[in-house]
Amino acid sequence: MPKIEITSQERSALRAEAHPLRPVVLIGDRGLSESVLKEIDQNLNAHQLIKVRVAGDDRDARVAIYDEICETLSCAPIHHLGKMLIIYRPTATTVQAQIETEYGTRAVRKPSEPHTPKKLAAEGVTRTRRGEIAKRAALKTERLENAPPRERHATVAAGRALSERFGGPKKSGPRRTGSALSLRAGRRGR
Repeated sequence: MPKIEITSQERSALRAEAHPLRPVVLIGDRGLSESVLKEIDQNLNAHQLIKVRVAGDDRDARVAIYDEICETLSCAPIHHLGKMLIIYRPTATTVQAQIETEYGTRAVRKPSEPHTPKKLAAEGVTRTRRGEIAKRAALKTERLENAPPRERHATVAAGRALSERFGGPKKSGPRRTGSALSLRAGRRGR
């Protein structure tokens, strides 16, 4: 089983949390045996974060034991300081609780779906883009119909002017050529 990968921020927080802990498993001169691995596994299930003390002065042997424990038991190496090893493995309930707290309030929707406010979503109401567009069009025509005649004509005329200016029918004809100064001066002689 592979090691669990965690971020440096999580590792730092776990290292601080492990500071007051005492070693729960001692690995003696016989090294890492099946019974020692079983004991470490039981303690990881019970506590999630443990300290293991390794006897012996060979640093390379301690590093090999540390890597073997993490690979075999699928746990995260937190810290190795001298003869002390700090190991972490979250339980399934902890992982599930963390996922629920992180994503519990997030709405899951497709990019093509419009935003639905929380109150409407709690009631089970969903919005569609077609419905929104139809509502806006209905409101706009209702406002125009209820508006006094003077404002109604002004609104329609302003809409025509904007459509002609930005997206209305294009004027056909030859394109003007000339320098920037002649363009700034405006149309002169056609």
